[in-house]
Amino acid sequence: MARVRSTATGPGRVLVAVYAIFALAATSRAGVQIGTKFHEAPLAYTLSAFAAVVYVVATIALAKGDRWWWVATAACTVELLGVLAIGTLSIFDRAAFPQATVWSVYGQGYLFIPLVLPVIGLYWLRRTAPARVGSRN
Repeated sequence: MARVRSTATGPGRVLVAVYAIFALAATSRAGVQIGTKFHEAPLAYTLSAFAAVVYVVATIALAKGDRWWWVATAACTVELLGVLAIGTLSIFDRAAFPQATVWSVYGQGYLFIPLVLPVIGLYWLRRTAPARVGSRN
């Protein structure tokens, strides 16, 4: 049986790099927001911190490869669901989001990359899935 590429090879390296940049950006943003003005928008800033954690986990899992495939898939799925949920809520309930999060308006503040990134991540994970996804590596 042919060996499938690792998640961190070829184009996967670019994907890991982009996730690493977003992990750094989201963590920095959340840290500053929570440290300086948490009282202004606790929900939004907590969600920014959650997004940061998701980006960090996704970065590590994508870089680790096969043994972390399920973790990377879960992180990208949570990210996509988060962007869709927070993006929609931030449009229809602006009062709940007086300040933007990483995922507000589907990542508008980040050129909508947070909306596209998990789709690309899930596509790449599907292409690089271990031969026996159900087995424990």
